[in-house]
Amino acid sequence: MSEAGPPPVLAQAERLASAWQGLLDGDSPERELAPAAWDMLLNASLGRLTGFVSPAALALAYTDWLAHLALSPAKREELVLKFWKKLTRWLWYAGQAMGQQAGLKTIDPLPQDKRFTDPAWERWPFNIISQGFLLEQQWWHCATTGVRGMSAHHEHVVTFVTRQLLDMWAPSNFLLTNPVVQDATWRAKGMNLLNGMQRASADWRRAVTGERNPAWDQFKVGAALAVTPGRVVYRNELMELIQYAPATSTVHAVPVLFVPAWIMKYYILDLTPEESLVRYLVGQGHTVFMISWKNPDAAQRGLGMDDYLRLGVRAALDQTLRITGAAQVNAVGYCLGGTLLAIAAAALAREHDRRLASVTLFAAQTDFTEPGELSLFIDDSQVSFLEASMWDQGYLNPRQMAGAFQLLRSNDLIWSRRLNEYLLDQPEPRTGLMAWNADATRMPFRMHSEYLRQLFLDNELAQGRYRVDGQPVALTDIRVPMFAVGTVTDHVAPWRSVYKLLLLADTEVTFLLTTGGHNAGVVSPPGHPRRSYQMARHAADAPYVDPDTWQSATPHRKGSWWPAWEQWLAGHAGPKVAPPRQGKALCPAPGTYVLER
Repeated sequence: MSEAGPPPVLAQAERLASAWQGLLDGDSPERELAPAAWDMLLNASLGRLTGFVSPAALALAYTDWLAHLALSPAKREELVLKFWKKLTRWLWYAGQAMGQQAGLKTIDPLPQDKRFTDPAWERWPFNIISQGFLLEQQWWHCATTGVRGMSAHHEHVVTFVTRQLLDMWAPSNFLLTNPVVQDATWRAKGMNLLNGMQRASADWRRAVTGERNPAWDQFKVGAALAVTPGRVVYRNELMELIQYAPATSTVHAVPVLFVPAWIMKYYILDLTPEESLVRYLVGQGHTVFMISWKNPDAAQRGLGMDDYLRLGVRAALDQTLRITGAAQVNAVGYCLGGTLLAIAAAALAREHDRRLASVTLFAAQTDFTEPGELSLFIDDSQVSFLEASMWDQGYLNPRQMAGAFQLLRSNDLIWSRRLNEYLLDQPEPRTGLMAWNADATRMPFRMHSEYLRQLFLDNELAQGRYRVDGQPVALTDIRVPMFAVGTVTDHVAPWRSVYKLLLLADTEVTFLLTTGGHNAGVVSPPGHPRRSYQMARHAADAPYVDPDTWQSATPHRKGSWWPAWEQWLAGHAGPKVAPPRQGKALCPAPGTYVLER
């Protein structure tokens, strides 16, 4: 029988003692936090109870709302009048609905709200229940917006949190108020609920223990995913560099180097063979290199943005050119990796380093003034609270990140999933992209703190204040052609935020807007149904065009955007030559770092 671990309180005390030792180390990046160690421990402990959401941030937002609402008698009068009007509408509707007037409605749901589209919701009394909920939802939106004097950030937080609470208690989530679930239960003689309970129990157990869902075993990395032939040709303490084998007799002279985000595993760019952007590029005659980031643990807590720049982008660039003998590379960055690539390109331009032939950014922000709904979780209070959790663990737990991203689309990613899997017994089909999404990574304490404060909060890169090697870098120094991809329904890097690159870069920028979200919009192979995109080139000396005007004036093109980008890439990739030599193999692709959990 194995020996039991120390009690939680003792384990916490041991972590505190260890942290103190690190804080007193003169070389520790966290030494400056030593006087606040007890504060950090308290906040980290509290975070486990609040889902790592700062109670101070929520209190400030709701206090701001209530205080300014108290100072706005006209707004309060408006809300009272709206309440009575909506109540009157609902009572009138309830009376008419009892008269069996099918199809009668007093309010329509928002276009993206699919909870009440089934015809069963038109039956009494479920039509009255759903219409009452929609009226209530509309009233609360009015109550939390347009309060004079309230800060825009606090308004967004209050509106968002209130919407989450309403969505939690929506009638579609419960057996007694959902006619679709009742019909399914009658047809299945209750087996749907039994199966759902078993599935919910298993999910809860895995959430507590961290056990991997066996449903993903069919998407094993290296067997079903990330199978494009290649080899790891370089490895350091932060990343492995993969070189993919050529698939054509001749290749473009300029290789392609991918810099994925370390918030994700790289193989989103090399999913199944049919969905692999890497395989597509290799098939078009490109020599492709890929950074595969290490999944850090507490031992890497001191790694910062400079380390990801030095040991990541710069090291990969050096090795790619050394192995191929090429003079330049076409660099591609995705999400956070794109932001890092933009910083690296600006630093290289400052140093008059000409080793980049072009820069492509997939769903990557360089200006964070309008980061979208993700900013709901990022202000000084929330970042300080999150830092305490990362300080305690040494890294940001992937479940903390996943929860925040799911809340941004809670109806799609939380409530509809629970409805389908736990009540209707309709588990969603498993895909390679979903398996990748479940294979999350950690982020080191120091790096993520620097990223949130220097980029998200202070927007140093866009303002020319971000420092590399002690000197500020500016995106206006970049002179190589750039290509930026935004996705229409991106909640992580909204396309209008990505579009701000045109305000910052003093070079030719080709901007492409594609259908889909942050991940599904990028994984868009030829033949994918219902895909379209818009693309236009913006010359360095051309007048600025705002994003809405650009969107309305740029024609739509049917199909995948991959061929259009590859054609642009080929224009900067040089002539076709014999494939370069392969670097010395340390191990076959996909390597070892991508398998770490």
